[in-house]
Amino acid sequence: MTLEPQPLAPALAAAEEAGWTTLRLDLDGVRGKAGLMRRCGEALRLPEWVGGNWDALADALRDLSWLPGAAGRLVAVTSWQGYAGARAGEWETFVEVLEEAVDFWRGSGDGEPGFAVVLAGPEAGVRGGGPRLKRRRG
Repeated sequence: MTLEPQPLAPALAAAEEAGWTTLRLDLDGVRGKAGLMRRCGEALRLPEWVGGNWDALADALRDLSWLPGAAGRLVAVTSWQGYAGARAGEWETFVEVLEEAVDFWRGSGDGEPGFAVVLAGPEAGVRGGGPRLKRRRG
């Protein structure tokens, strides 16, 4: 997997120092939903019950019980621009799934570990206060 050394490396190092589990999702060469789901399964260590659909991915990201215990989880998405350009609608849905997972863990308020996503690239940043996408899963 290729990981850009700046500015992602310091964010990953800080998360790991704080006791977070860091997961790297490299989308280089992914051009369709099936490839995206396979890559997510491998990189995020998803359980086998997670199939190739958006709802199963969303459910899995609200569970995270299969991951080791940690203060939080950080997913770093790299090389995503090719997929986003080739499959804009799918990319919007994927980002929505990620945003919903971040919001779910932020709103849990019960001492559960946090969940964050960083999109690495020149036009990306840490998911936090930016605008939400309007497209809904179908």
